[in-house]
Amino acid sequence: MKGIVFTEFLELVEDKFGLEMVDYIITESDLESEGVYTSIGTYSFSEMLQLLKHLSSKTDLTIDQLLLTYGEHFFSVIEDSYPGLLATYQDPIDMISSIENHIHVEVRKIYPGAELPTFTVVERTTDKLILDYTSSRAMHHFGLGLMNKTFEHFNSKAVIELEKIKADGTEVRFVIHKN
Repeated sequence: MKGIVFTEFLELVEDKFGLEMVDYIITESDLESEGVYTSIGTYSFSEMLQLLKHLSSKTDLTIDQLLLTYGEHFFSVIEDSYPGLLATYQDPIDMISSIENHIHVEVRKIYPGAELPTFTVVERTTDKLILDYTSSRAMHHFGLGLMNKTFEHFNSKAVIELEKIKADGTEVRFVIHKN
């Protein structure tokens, strides 16, 4: 997992819960990196899981709730760092439906070797999008947070339903109805 995911996560934790919480979740975890991350480094996903579990136990928020919040936070990183990418789209449905064929292609250019989830467009109309998400990491709520902020970015609203195809969350269907 690319380091930017860790550095931004720890920044979010500090902003929302304080530096003491960052120290707590790092100290409580058994991290090969010892909690020292660079945005261009690559780290084990198990480290992120440990950080999330300790944060969840200390805040009484579920891991899915934390990932949703983190996804919403991460959209601001995209806005600030890659405004040209967002400017190529005029509509949230267009942007979200292009995750696999455009956005992830660009991410791999910036972060070679990035292991990204797969998004398959099942159905697309002007106001509806059905996407299947596949990832061994089951971070679909992170994706949901990004999608929520995508609609907000375009001053639009949507109802986004999440249907687990596999109980462990490694395969999920997003059904998006644009209002």
